[in-house]
Amino acid sequence: MLTYTFDGIQKESLYEHLYKCIRDDILSGTLSSGYHLPSKRTFAKNLGISTITVENAYAGLIAEGYIYSVEKKGYFVSEVSADISRSVIPARAAKQPASPDKETETAGYTADFVSGSMLPDLFPSATWTKLMRRVIGGKGSELMRQSPGGGIGPLREAIADHLYQFRGLSVRPGQIFIGAGTEYLYGLIIQLLGRDKTFAVEDPGYRKITRIYRANDVACTAVPLDPQGIDMRALRQSGASIAHISPSHHFPTGIVTSISRRYELLGWAAEAGDRYIIEDDYDSEFRMNSRLIPTLRSIDAVDRVIYINTFSKTLASTVRISYMVLPASLIRAFEKKLGFYSCTVPSFNQYTLAEFIRQGYFANHINRLRRYYKEQRNRILSAFKENPAFAGAEIREENSGLHFLIKLHTEMTDAELKTAAERNGIRISCLSDYYARPAGAEQNVLLIQYASVAPEKISAAVELLGKAVSR
Repeated sequence: MLTYTFDGIQKESLYEHLYKCIRDDILSGTLSSGYHLPSKRTFAKNLGISTITVENAYAGLIAEGYIYSVEKKGYFVSEVSADISRSVIPARAAKQPASPDKETETAGYTADFVSGSMLPDLFPSATWTKLMRRVIGGKGSELMRQSPGGGIGPLREAIADHLYQFRGLSVRPGQIFIGAGTEYLYGLIIQLLGRDKTFAVEDPGYRKITRIYRANDVACTAVPLDPQGIDMRALRQSGASIAHISPSHHFPTGIVTSISRRYELLGWAAEAGDRYIIEDDYDSEFRMNSRLIPTLRSIDAVDRVIYINTFSKTLASTVRISYMVLPASLIRAFEKKLGFYSCTVPSFNQYTLAEFIRQGYFANHINRLRRYYKEQRNRILSAFKENPAFAGAEIREENSGLHFLIKLHTEMTDAELKTAAERNGIRISCLSDYYARPAGAEQNVLLIQYASVAPEKISAAVELLGKAVSR
């Protein structure tokens, strides 16, 4: 029987504590997808608490998508435990808080190979501050005006120029819509295309996307990949009319969708009037040993690709400015249905970013980051290759952005690998964590995201990880 302790609870209520305990065990993988939770009455009796406490905890978990109920059968864990590329909580230990604060959830780790966040020192703070001062001094009255729903003109123009120069996209500024984070933009797309549509996502993939769609009450189906990209036969069988993909750099496998598969996708979209492709170009700027992969949008002759990108990976996760490029055929529908929305990014930040791009600072910043991350990647690959614990391990997709995969030859399960690493102060995830159907996932493949690891910590981090996986 599932058991938790309620000793030492101070400010939080009993149901909040129980909710956090169960949530943390789901996120850590202790409670896997499909796990049958105890009934409310049985659970309450075992824990020595009231049935209403368990009921409230279960209600909170259902509301956030961690569990679901089946009539006359009970409560089960949802397929959400893989959503750890942004939030991984260590497995519960005897002297460990059940739910660490968000600000300190990586505290105590020698290295975090999960978050992938850019180190603060890499942010161009001096240049950004200088431009902010100029914006305040020169845009006083304009800053007081309400921003157009799609964003201010100068930023849309700057992004259009950037896309043409660096991604080969020729789009009008009026096709570009600014938002505070990609989650907000996904919500706009759902409202634009309709909640009656089925959205297909890649499997494996970034599980938060699935949770966002389901939280918006739309049907979402996971479609497997093959070496060429998303599996077209499975996509057709899914009945989806919207495909959400990352063709230039898939996360977490690093697969690049082949040109033939790209044309197959465009052909699929053209077969029905309500089909569209959402192209997530996340992390595409950091391909290391080859030229940037052209976008699907750049060969879209059928006008069915919605292009999305963000500045969170190139500037900072706290600079919540993202954008989407709508097909020309959707502009009128967007303005009619959603044109009343205000832009969610403050004008002050928009003007600053517009100047940062327009004056060439953004291009220079990207080039500096590429050089830095290439050196960082070489350091960490060398550390893995020189460590005896990883002799015979297979390193995959080392050129694909800010992460790579390591296939280990071990008898340890993925859960055991993560627990052992955490005990050694290393935060890791496995490829299996990102599958909607973990049962069929390849085991013993570590996902190493190295952007948030300081150069001086690489050697010690790999050494500690090596000791963990050698047990």
